[in-house]
Order: sequence, then structure tokens, then C-alpha cells
Amino acid sequence: MPARILVAEDDRKQAELIRRYLEREGHLTVVVHDGRAAIDEARRRSPDLLVLDVMMPKVDGLDVCRVLRAGSGADGGVPIIMLTARSTEDDLLLGLDLGADDYLTKPYNPRELVARVRTVLRRTQSRAEGEVYRVGALEIDPTRHEVHLDGELVDVTPAEFKILACLAASPGRAFSRQQLLEHAFGFDHYVFDRTIDVHVMNLRKKIEPVPTDPAYLKTVYGVGYKLADKVPDKVVAPDAS
Repeated sequence: MPARILVAEDDRKQAELIRRYLEREGHLTVVVHDGRAAIDEARRRSPDLLVLDVMMPKVDGLDVCRVLRAGSGADGGVPIIMLTARSTEDDLLLGLDLGADDYLTKPYNPRELVARVRTVLRRTQSRAEGEVYRVGALEIDPTRHEVHLDGELVDVTPAEFKILACLAASPGRAFSRQQLLEHAFGFDHYVFDRTIDVHVMNLRKKIEPVPTDPAYLKTVYGVGYKLADKVPDKVVAPDAS
């Protein structure tokens, strides 16, 4: 389905190449060349997807992502594919925590970017039509992008939400770390296993009464993780006294 796509890339030749490939797919594509313009255009046009270079003048891509995700309205929820020449684990974790939906490392094939765009748009549409997942006292709402535990809103990062929503869609199913990255973020290339471990550890601190003895986010040894399919309605931490 044709979409409105905003491309923020300071390399003008690269930006033009991306535009041509996306328009060949039928997408309406607008190109800007710095971070400040990316924020302004995202707020003005409310695009269906943002292709965002990390290294840009005026405001870098990470700060653009941070500003948009902190905002209210349509621009705050725009799916984002980040482009970067940096590929360290810290960069990847930061990009995901700020809310990137996918992440391509330069150099890349423009056809791969088009495929990622297609996947992210399809996944976004599925989330918009998704149901609310409930396991025990835990509730994950993909449409509102919210997590509640015992009726209380839980503050999770965009990356944590994607992992939890992926697990909640198939409770009891064991996912490998790579599968979680592919299902939740759309990655189809090598990434660091520790990325998922860090997010799961942080999620356990937020939703588990006893993080060292999780009732919800279970480790499947030799495989990865799963969300328990049956949890008591009220899980409480043992009395410290």
C-alpha cells in the first residue's frame, strides 16, 4: 500500500537514490537534509514512516528520534528506520531504546531498505488492528502502546514494549533472541544477543514482583525467552520481614 514517507539524509546523492527507489514502490516521498527540518516536516506532514540518518547537521538523528517520541500527536508515533555508519552495540541499544523500529548499517543495498520499509509498514498496520493481550495481572495494549500491571501504568521504553508485545501475542511460545529481534524489530542480519538480554532484565525489574524469580518473563534455557501463558491473578513479592 502506498505510504507517505519522510527521508532525512544529509548526503544528497544518497537521499535522491532512496527517493527514487521508494517512489518506484509507489510511495509519496519527501526528502530533507538536516535534523531540524526532519522534526518540522514530521510535525507538519504526519508521515506514515520516517527514514532517518543518524549523522546529520543541526540536530542528529538520535535527537530527532528523541524529540518525536517525546511529542504528542501523530508525529510521536511515526515508525522510524534509522540509517547509520556506526554499528556498535551501544549505538544499537540506544537507537532501539529511543524508539527506532528498524536499523540499517551503511553501506546497504537500497533494495534492502525498500524491503525493510515494506515490513515496518505492514507490522505497524497489524499493531493498529491488534487486540489487547492479557496474562494474569499484566495487560499489553498494542494500539495504545501501553502496559498495565494490576491496573497501574508501567513505564517501558519503545524497545521493551516491542519485545513484550511480541511475546504476549504468543504466550507460552519460546522465542530465541534472534527471533525476538526479527519479530519485534524486523532485523534480518546479525545483531548482538545481549541486546535482548538487557531489555528483558530491565522489563523484569518493572513487571516482576520478584525479578530474580520471574512469574511472567521466563527464561527457556538453551533457547531464549517466553511469556508465561498462565499466571496467578495476583502475584506478590514475599514479605521481607
